Formats: sequence, structure tokens, C-alpha cells
Amino acid sequence: MFEKLKSIEEKFNKLTDQIADPKIISNQSEWQKLVKEHSSLQQIVDKFLQLKKCIKDIDDASSMKETESDKDMLAMLEEELESAKELKPKLESELKILLLPKDPNDDKNVIIEIRAGAGGDEAGLFGAELMRMYKRFAERGGLAIEDIELNITELGGVKEVVFMLQGVGAFARLKYESGVHRVQRIPQTESQGRIHTSTVTVAVLPEVEDVEVDIKDNDLKIDTFRAGGAGGQAVNKLESAVRITHIPTGLVVQCQDERSQLRNKDKALKILKARLYDHFKQQEDAKYAQHRKSQVGTGDRSERIRTYNYPQGRITDHRIGFTAYNLPEFLDGDIGALIDALTTADNLAKLSAEQ
Repeated sequence: MFEKLKSIEEKFNKLTDQIADPKIISNQSEWQKLVKEHSSLQQIVDKFLQLKKCIKDIDDASSMKETESDKDMLAMLEEELESAKELKPKLESELKILLLPKDPNDDKNVIIEIRAGAGGDEAGLFGAELMRMYKRFAERGGLAIEDIELNITELGGVKEVVFMLQGVGAFARLKYESGVHRVQRIPQTESQGRIHTSTVTVAVLPEVEDVEVDIKDNDLKIDTFRAGGAGGQAVNKLESAVRITHIPTGLVVQCQDERSQLRNKDKALKILKARLYDHFKQQEDAKYAQHRKSQVGTGDRSERIRTYNYPQGRITDHRIGFTAYNLPEFLDGDIGALIDALTTADNLAKLSAEQ
């Protein structure tokens, strides 16, 4: 590991010189590429410098102890030595995690799909609360929000909603949210005060570039219809909503968020590409699932990942045994602590599998 870290530090230092070179700065596309690579190595190099200092502190304190006779100075050196020895394995562990292969999708925008499951109207109402939770999280983190599809129930809940969060690292932050979210609470329409259980399904997909998914025109069936109305073939200019069916897989996407048929078609294609990428990726992942399953779950839509218990004000993530009692704040987008815990658990699981 030490040799690999030395190589990374040398590369980082070379990039530091390159991005300060006026000739390279004049070529903006090349300069931006180098700056991005430089930034990706910054955290590893900073941590490596801490490790090297820690090792030097251990060596220096050990050497000084051999020649020192003053009791107070020896006590101080012993304290410094113990502190550095405790820090060293911690830094080494953090570096091992930083050196793990990075998910190529981590820096991409993220598409979130929320669908009401079991529980009727109550499921739809909770789906609307999850939508608000993710959007509030996006606002807190400076991510842009783009609505794509919204199917609202009469009570203000959602049957299905699709939206995109845009910003560097958006997918990395939210990729562990895929699965079944369960809510336990007393519905407003419940006269007996009984607790009901409802479910909402969340799918999290990275935005996919054109080159990553090859979609043939003759594999698509495109229909247009009036927004908010029934489907059908295009007959007039008012039919701006678009439905696209990918014939080989049977995947169907529709979009009616925009007034322009062309913009709705572009958005629908964007979602279709993401779903196809996810579809084929899950097929590939299934081949390796029995050999190496992540501690935080497979991301399968049918996997129950979390329970929101209103009477107790409790959130429980079943994958890592995380429990918190700040439900109102959590639903207001304060989900960073759980996301960090899930990220750490996944990294440790990957690290264990590497050994």
C-alpha cells in the first residue's frame, strides 16, 4: 500500500505543476480535465501526509526516549508515542478505504423514482413526504432539482413521481435509498386510533450518458397524448405528453411535465436510458451477488430497507441496524448522518471482501 501511495503522491505533485503551467491553462478543456483528476487525489494525498507525519512522530519519540533521562520529558514522550501509535492504524484503515475502486457513477446526477405501494391513500401521502424529504436534502446540499413526472392522488399524495437531482456527487449520496420504505402511523382518516403500516418503493438511478446505453430507434414505440388525459396516438398540437415503450425489455416511460412535446420526449428518453442502464447492471450484479453482497443491501426494489415509526418518532434502517429518534428533522431532509453511516458500512464491507 505504501508504494501505491507514494506513486499517487508523485502523480498529484506532477498534476499540481501542470495545472499551474500557462500553456496548459490556455487549453481550458485539458486544464479542466487535469484539475478534476488533481481534485480526485487530494483527499488520499492529504491522508497519506498525515500518515507519514504520524510514522515520523513515532520514530522521533522512540529515538528521544533512548537518550532522555528527565522523568517529566520521558512521560511526555511516552504520551506522544502512545497517541501516535493509536492514530497510525486508524489512518491506515482510512487510506485503505480511500484506495478502494470508485463507483464510476458516483459523480453523476441522480434520478429518483417514488411509487406508492401497499396502503392505498396513506402510501401515496407518505410518498409525497419522501419526495419532500429528498428535495429538502437537495436544497441543503446545493443540488439542483428538475421535476420529470408527477402523478398526484386526490388527497395530495403521489401514485408515482420522478425527479432529478443535479450536482457533483449526487448519485454517491443517494444511491443507498433504493428499496421499500415502510411507514407506521395513525392515518388522519382512522377513527379508532389504530396504527397502519404502508409502504413506498424508491428507485435511485444514475443519469446515463448517450454512449453508455445503445438504444435503436426501431426498438422504441412512441405515443403522445394530452397531459393528464388518456393515452393514444398524436392527433393535434395539444397532445404534448409523451410515452415511450422499449419493445425488447417492455420498459415504459412517460413524461408530461413540460408543455413542449419535444422537451417531454427528451426527458422521457433520459429516464429510459437510466432505467435500461439499471436493468442491465442489475443483471450483471446478480452474477456476483452470491460471492460478494454489500452489507447495505443489493438495492433491490423489493428489499425493505427502512421503517419510519411516527408514534415513537423513530427511524430504523434495517440494513445496518441504524436507529434515530429525530423523525421530524429527518423528514425535513436532515438525512446526512444515516447516509454517512451507510457509506461507511458499504466501504467496510468492500474492504473486508478485498482481504
